[in-house]
Amino acid sequence: MYFVADGMGGHEAGAQASATAVAVLCSLGHAGSASEADLQAAVSDAHRAVSRIATRPGRNAGTTVTGAVVVERDGVPCWLVANVGDSRTYRFSGGELRQVTTDHSLVQELVAAGEVSPEEARTFARRNVITRALGGMVEPELDCWYLPIVPGERLMICSDGLTEEVAPDAIAQVLREQPHPQLAADQLVNYALLAGGRDNITVLVVDVEQPVGAQSASADRQLDGSAHPA
Repeated sequence: MYFVADGMGGHEAGAQASATAVAVLCSLGHAGSASEADLQAAVSDAHRAVSRIATRPGRNAGTTVTGAVVVERDGVPCWLVANVGDSRTYRFSGGELRQVTTDHSLVQELVAAGEVSPEEARTFARRNVITRALGGMVEPELDCWYLPIVPGERLMICSDGLTEEVAPDAIAQVLREQPHPQLAADQLVNYALLAGGRDNITVLVVDVEQPVGAQSASADRQLDGSAHPA
């Protein structure tokens, strides 16, 4: 299982929220036997745990979470991809980068409605306003996707600190040209830092080997200590 959580609510609250979410999701245990129902239940538990975090007046702890669990579906190895918030899971296969998850954000809703173009969305003033997160009064709906695992492909799971700073074409170029997952993750974080590094930057790169197995590497740079890979 591979997850990134990006916390909100200030330094302490964000760090605790993201760490709490990751710890609860790790309780899924052996990933190969997990089901969508198991993942839904774990995310619900994580939401309740984050909601109980004590914060300063006027602050609420919360966190995004996105990532993938290796499961079997009808005997076929699959990624069970899940998402709440605006951190993202991408699939890099056949030399092409594709965003699997859909952001739960105000700007994404405006893009979907045709009120803001994808180009305008990159500089939209309220692009960091998210519409779903773990924590708070309302339990968020979890989006899920099943993807058959393809030998030789890569998953990239990241906080918005990467995608706010580095364009998809540049991300794809790194994943295409850098064969080692750790070096690819490090390079992507460095690119985001060079572009401004204005938010937590966490990048997790997962390579599918032949026969089907996986190796992963993560890299991050945190402004407030509130982004966590697992």
